[in-house]
Amino acid sequence: MTGAPRGADGRFRNTEAFEARGLADVLRWQWQARREQQAPAQPTPTQTVDLDFLARNRGGAIAPAVTWLGHATVLAQFGGVNLLTDPHCSHRASPFTFSGPQRAQPPAIAPAQMPPIDLVLVSHNHYDHLDVATVQALARQAGGPPLFVVPLGLKAWFARRGIAEVVELDWWQTERLRGVELTLTPVRHWSSRTLGDRMASLWGGFAVLAPDMHLYFGGDTGYSPSNFLDTRAHFAERQSAAHGGGFDLALLPIGAYEPRWFMAPQHVNPEESVRIHQELGAKRSLGIHWGTFKLTNEPLDEPPRKLAEMLQAAGLTTADFCVTAIGETLRLAPRTPLPTP
Repeated sequence: MTGAPRGADGRFRNTEAFEARGLADVLRWQWQARREQQAPAQPTPTQTVDLDFLARNRGGAIAPAVTWLGHATVLAQFGGVNLLTDPHCSHRASPFTFSGPQRAQPPAIAPAQMPPIDLVLVSHNHYDHLDVATVQALARQAGGPPLFVVPLGLKAWFARRGIAEVVELDWWQTERLRGVELTLTPVRHWSSRTLGDRMASLWGGFAVLAPDMHLYFGGDTGYSPSNFLDTRAHFAERQSAAHGGGFDLALLPIGAYEPRWFMAPQHVNPEESVRIHQELGAKRSLGIHWGTFKLTNEPLDEPPRKLAEMLQAAGLTTADFCVTAIGETLRLAPRTPLPTP
């Protein structure tokens, strides 16, 4: 499979047509958001993090486990490593400390409370997924910085902040660390941190394969059947029944989806998230990217309710696709060959 396509201007493109929204659409959306503003009926559930378990489960020594820290930030422990996705522990998802989307609740834990992080996966450079204060704190952790694995075009951003332990990947490229294999996979999205760098760096999801767990991290994505079916096909031989089956857990976004006329190209809704779960052939999925930052029109507490409706319609249950409280740890059985039919 080939890497990400680029235009004549050198900027990255999606595998399918992607319409960039202009200023008129943004203003229309903002006007609509003010008219449709809804407060959540209940706060996002939170739970005190079991710091003792996270410390004892160094690199998944006890069992593969994932802990949702808020938004798209998940601490995954398996394969002998502690892995963090899209690290964000700051108060705002914004270039400014005084303006922009702010957290509905504090992060589950601060970087200083985390067990030593070995790997950090960054799906793209939007402010709610790549936070400068958090990555700088992680780079200063005791024992040395983690390895940051990022899409093409982001290494220079880290270098300007004095962080050199960075590996860039194109779609379908792979990096390995201590027996853990990481592959950047296509998703439908875009990138930008300033007015002039739209699509200048790549975006993607990650397939992370270790002997005791296969993890998929969807990052941020609009629905695109080819991307997820291609990902399933790419790993099909290594995810046969004899090798333990499909992804043991998929971290899939379920929030920030309204209004659909504006958000559909870039953010899936719960119905599409369930479809992705099925197309990936994941054994189980965990809903992320909700309940933390008010980025779009739906109330913060709506995505889990819509997910429950979509699961019922698809004949699935929370054993197939669940949500957790922020700070809650989900423990998983180690990967083993599946029974022969």
